[in-house]
Amino acid sequence: MATHHKTRIGLLGTGPWAARTHAPAIAGHEGVEFSGVWGRRPEAAAELAGTFGTKAYEDVDALFAASDAVAFALPPDVQAPLAVRAAEAGCHVLLDKPVATTVEGAREVAEAVEAAGVASVVFCTLRFAPPTASWIEEQTAAGNWFLGESHWLGSLYGPGSASPYADSPWRREKGGLWDVGPHVLSVFLPVLGDVTDITAAAGPADTTHLILRHTSGATSTATLTLSAPPEAAEAALTLYGTAGKTELPRWEGAAAAYGAALDALTSDTPHPCDARFGLRLTEILTEAERLAAGA
Repeated sequence: MATHHKTRIGLLGTGPWAARTHAPAIAGHEGVEFSGVWGRRPEAAAELAGTFGTKAYEDVDALFAASDAVAFALPPDVQAPLAVRAAEAGCHVLLDKPVATTVEGAREVAEAVEAAGVASVVFCTLRFAPPTASWIEEQTAAGNWFLGESHWLGSLYGPGSASPYADSPWRREKGGLWDVGPHVLSVFLPVLGDVTDITAAAGPADTTHLILRHTSGATSTATLTLSAPPEAAEAALTLYGTAGKTELPRWEGAAAAYGAALDALTSDTPHPCDARFGLRLTEILTEAERLAAGA
């Protein structure tokens, strides 16, 4: 993304995720200018903009006009049509995962991005957090993997949880499959190849169990939930192959990862975790949801 000035990036969204991750990362990034905030609640947009020294917009199209790129911290099916509008306005887009919870919605975003010729990045934390991003690159280059095993046991809805994200209606409706499933898939797909076959079954509460076959011939498993007891919460992923086994390294928070995603968006080199990849994630999750429901 060649520019002669700092890239102007606006933020759409005012919830806890926007306030704790997106806004601080944009405001603290030396290579970008925080061009403004828009939200569905104007008073929340004004408060967030005031905190980070930027302008609040009540008209989202005005924010598009004042920005070279926009970042999204919105529910997926609110995000998708606004991302189409942003791309059509010539803005590069930094999307949250999942891009949408319908294949049609995610496809419209990917096609709008491609038609407009703008850059896109989907923020899957593990693809951008420095320890995990480099590990993914190393394992992709190594190849010869036989099996992947993963579990992401979130406790968002576990007993005694006081998480600010528990009030998210879309997370409560769609569960761990859609919230943390994209993180696991964002590792397995580059390392093991695209998914060619899916088996899915429902577990306790919102838990989903997946068995996946990949183009490399490897298989992978994933257990995904937001309802684990806090004492059992854990995210882990292991690969097994001809060189033995290797485990996904630990990472700390999302701040550094989001900064790296901003770097990727403003780079002249397209990132593979883009809107088209986001569409593929939605296709896989949609089929897994159908199978887990016994449809």
